[in-house]
Amino acid sequence: MTRRFATDVITFHHPEFWGLDSAAALRAWAHDHPGAFWERVMDSLLASGVTGLELTFAPGDIGSVLRAFGSAEAFRRELAGRGLSLVSAFIADSDAPDWRRAGNTAAIVADAERRAAFLAEAGAELLVAGLPMRQTFGIRPPFFVDAAYMARMADIAHAVGEAVAHHGVRLALHTESNSTLWYERDIDLFMALTDPRYVWLCPDSCHIALGGGDPVAVARRHARRIALAHWKDAVKPIDVELTVDETVFAQQRPYMAELGKGIVDWEGWADAMSRTPGAGTVLVELDEAVDPVGALRAGTAVARAALTGFEAA
Repeated sequence: MTRRFATDVITFHHPEFWGLDSAAALRAWAHDHPGAFWERVMDSLLASGVTGLELTFAPGDIGSVLRAFGSAEAFRRELAGRGLSLVSAFIADSDAPDWRRAGNTAAIVADAERRAAFLAEAGAELLVAGLPMRQTFGIRPPFFVDAAYMARMADIAHAVGEAVAHHGVRLALHTESNSTLWYERDIDLFMALTDPRYVWLCPDSCHIALGGGDPVAVARRHARRIALAHWKDAVKPIDVELTVDETVFAQQRPYMAELGKGIVDWEGWADAMSRTPGAGTVLVELDEAVDPVGALRAGTAVARAALTGFEAA
């Protein structure tokens, strides 16, 4: 089958790639020069051989696209003219409505519909979201990821999934480390509580492994509901209790590895992925690569090798 290789814009978020000394400096520069930011991202994609793109938090977000191109349709034309396409957008904005806040469902749905309208115009069909983060272990009062909590999350996911479906967009939930959709048990519980016609899964092989789980087993159990997956490697499971605050993502990064240099069973993962509705897209994610072109070439080579011989079921 024909497969599209893609990546998340976070691959291009390392400040050294831009000759800058901090993430804050990159965000500020890209905000003021969105056209130059996207020009280099697209040129780098072409150089890497990767043709698909997932939007994420700033500077690789929807707002940046609109500042650079004026509209989703203009962005779609720009991508298409280079043989590129938009795959999805990840809700990662710090100011996005909080799923944990009571009474926030209407705001959450309205925000998702705005993003879905953009995606539909830009030629993409997937909106990726994560569940709220856990809290630092030992903090009181304790926060439990129990059946009641997951039922509330399922209700919100149903409302969002139904709303974005009217735009021809599917909602897929991502398995982020230290979130409430991290451990195998979290994933199984949430998927059991949600309607497969409205709620899909975006498993991340690295994050599942960081939680001590088996990414291949998860993918096999939920294969028919996987609309997209993040292909990423892990050094080992996270073996300490991290402080869950704005620094948690940086704390997790040392546990991540380039594809083929960690513990993920790539042949098993490729086999499982080939049997999913999202089999046509292979999204290789490399958080903040200093050399994104080289890293993407190496990562896609590992993925291609693992996929050899596997066809969609």
